[in-house]
Amino acid sequence: MEEANSFLEPASTRVRDPLSGRSVWLAGMVKDARIESESLKYTLEFKPGHSPQDRQGIQAAIQVNLEGLGWSGEVVCNARLLKGGPTNPAEPVRGMASRGGVQPHGGPIEKKDIEGVTHIVAVASGKGGVGKSTIATNLAIGLSKTGLRVGLMDADIYGPSVPTMMNVHGRPLANKEKKIIPLEAYGIPCMSMGFLVPDKEAVIWRGPMVTQALEQLLNDTRWKELDYLVIDLPPGTGDTQLTLAQKVPVSGAAIVTTPQDIALLDARKALKMFEKVEIPVLGVIENMSTHVCSSCGHEEAIFGEGGGEQMAEEYGVETLGRIPLDIRIREDADSGRPTVVADPDGAITMNYRSIARHVAGQLAARRRSYSDVFPSIVIQNT
Repeated sequence: MEEANSFLEPASTRVRDPLSGRSVWLAGMVKDARIESESLKYTLEFKPGHSPQDRQGIQAAIQVNLEGLGWSGEVVCNARLLKGGPTNPAEPVRGMASRGGVQPHGGPIEKKDIEGVTHIVAVASGKGGVGKSTIATNLAIGLSKTGLRVGLMDADIYGPSVPTMMNVHGRPLANKEKKIIPLEAYGIPCMSMGFLVPDKEAVIWRGPMVTQALEQLLNDTRWKELDYLVIDLPPGTGDTQLTLAQKVPVSGAAIVTTPQDIALLDARKALKMFEKVEIPVLGVIENMSTHVCSSCGHEEAIFGEGGGEQMAEEYGVETLGRIPLDIRIREDADSGRPTVVADPDGAITMNYRSIARHVAGQLAARRRSYSDVFPSIVIQNT
């Protein structure tokens, strides 16, 4: 029991009970902790006032905190609802060894600045496969080449790309304040879920766990003083995007799309989402605008022509730039040397750096957005 509590006490102390306002551990909600056959088993006692979202969120937060504390075995939680309510035992989830890793907190988190960061730039897309992560990494390095202090955060919990594209691997350490120290590549401090899980291991988490992990990456990473933090978002308009909009003041978003009609349909949805949450849309980046033949240099508009520019004009935003479909970009990304690094004087690099100048110029002329479009959710017992 003592060994089980040595993990469960710190893991549940970090999670707040929304009913009592105390930590889950001090509220006496953790019961019957034990280790059996390399499985950590315990019971969580909930009151009728705990909503299903409360129960799921607390359970998920403790699970991720256990992983962050180094528990790598199976975790089995029996959720017990007092006074005859239904129980929802958790499905066993194989833990991941994540020393110094993500340790989400429970309870509502107010929107606040990221310490040391002046501007936050979100790089987004409506669908996957349009080259958003490639744009984000080259944008971050392009901004740094102008003399700015830039960081890069990979917010794609399920499919992180930054470790490979920036050729940076290993586990980040924590300082005395238990803040995560980003890893660095090409002068850019980087943070990614890919640093915390093995390369070939899938992150099999439900939405609340992903939200908790993202909040921890946002709030508990110790960035150096940065002029810009570039955040590579996952595709779509889901939990990650909404969490980012609710929790931190995003200065602006760049929408990445190809000229293809099917990509533009989803890119419009992404743009409209940022408008609804009052995050300024800095503009549209048209990726894979034309194909450049590696043999003869002939350009061909494989995915159509001018779709990104037409979308930008339709919504009254700027076309930040156009990047061709060139085999060298793919080769550079796969080798872990983004094009801005691999070919610093090349034509494609000049395109990336032009995009970086457009982004910096727009943000220099804007005041940061601190919109609170989403209301805070307060659970009241009646």
